[in-house]
Amino acid sequence: MNPIEELNSPDRSSRLTAARAVGARIRSGELAVAPTIEVNNHVHTAYSFSPYFPAMAAYQAYRAGLKAVGAMDHDSVSGAEEMLCAAREIGIASTVGFELRVRFTGTAVEGRKINNPDSHNIVYVAVHGIPRQRLPEAARFLAPVNAARNRRNRRMIEGLNRLIPGYGLPPLDFERDVAAISQVREGGSITERHLMCALANAVIAKVGKGDGVVRFLTERMEVALPAKMAALLGDPSNPHYLYDLLGVFKSSFLERVFVQPGDDECPPVRALVELGDRLNAIPVYAYLGDVGDSPTGDKKAEHFEDAFLDELMPELKRLGFKAVTYMPPRNTREQLLRIQALCRTHGFMEISGVDINSSRQEFTCPIILEKDFRHLVDATWALIAHEKLASVDERYALFHPHNPYAGRPLPERIAFYARVGAALDPRAPEQAVEVLRTVERAG
Repeated sequence: MNPIEELNSPDRSSRLTAARAVGARIRSGELAVAPTIEVNNHVHTAYSFSPYFPAMAAYQAYRAGLKAVGAMDHDSVSGAEEMLCAAREIGIASTVGFELRVRFTGTAVEGRKINNPDSHNIVYVAVHGIPRQRLPEAARFLAPVNAARNRRNRRMIEGLNRLIPGYGLPPLDFERDVAAISQVREGGSITERHLMCALANAVIAKVGKGDGVVRFLTERMEVALPAKMAALLGDPSNPHYLYDLLGVFKSSFLERVFVQPGDDECPPVRALVELGDRLNAIPVYAYLGDVGDSPTGDKKAEHFEDAFLDELMPELKRLGFKAVTYMPPRNTREQLLRIQALCRTHGFMEISGVDINSSRQEFTCPIILEKDFRHLVDATWALIAHEKLASVDERYALFHPHNPYAGRPLPERIAFYARVGAALDPRAPEQAVEVLRTVERAG
């Protein structure tokens, strides 16, 4: 088989073997792309929900001309080691972390809808830049979260099975139709997208692709279908068909069976911040902002934290967050400039990315090449330097209290770490400390 195709093999060892073969072809010049300076720190893999296993995600990022790629799965770091290994073979810089929902109980913004379309008081946050040796500890923290999530997932499947006989669909089996399309047996998470994917598969199996699906959705299931999406689903040759259909279900049907997460699935926010600090990683708040047109087609127009950002940001600082992450294609220029200004005011590092979880999405994010956003590229290199340095010696973690550069102001520290990250050879991350010393000597 073509080694590029093998990068998405179901077998991990085959994927890593393929990554070595693809890397050799890249080094020989047989495979070449036009590089950009773009980066993307927020790519989901098949260990949460994505068309791509980590090795393929690393290659797709390379193929898109990116200089760096970050794996950020929901509730899981099980794909992180593969991403680090595959990226090293392919020759693209990498970073790893995870995304998680936490409770904001006891905070100044308790009870509000903050950045989560499905829930009040439950907030998406992230841990970025986990040192490699700390990944097992992160996995242990996440294991009970996933166990709780799967108890809730089963309840939602039960809810689906109470509804779908009325549509003439057979009942869904959690193991056969949901778990089997996930990587749960290798420590991956099962998300709401998996549930909606199982439903999409059932609909396609019943009526096929094309106009039959459009009629089934609008007439039988009474799902509101925008004209643009009706055209996409009316085309049986649409290569992104399954992802478009499950996106419709996530935005327009999931609420019929959605079960709110419990406390066992969503740790207190302070526990997450403490974990990030303990791992010598970076605890991060994920800015959403009021939503207009969703780039993935699965978020409705809705208001979120923009109305109370001036109250939220100092509370995030008090809670111990070190950074704010945001996705430039998702927001207006006005939103982006405002969150940037607030990050500077409150001393937050800025981390960017585009959450790839559909085959329709592009890995690139050209907006970060514009003058107002170019600093996000430097921030990525600082993040990579932080992670690779801390993987050798945790004192070099960007926010470690005994970091030799802790006395420098954060912008100055980020600028220095950015120079280190950009100077690193992605095929030799273990040389990070030596590179740091070289950059320091160069002044």
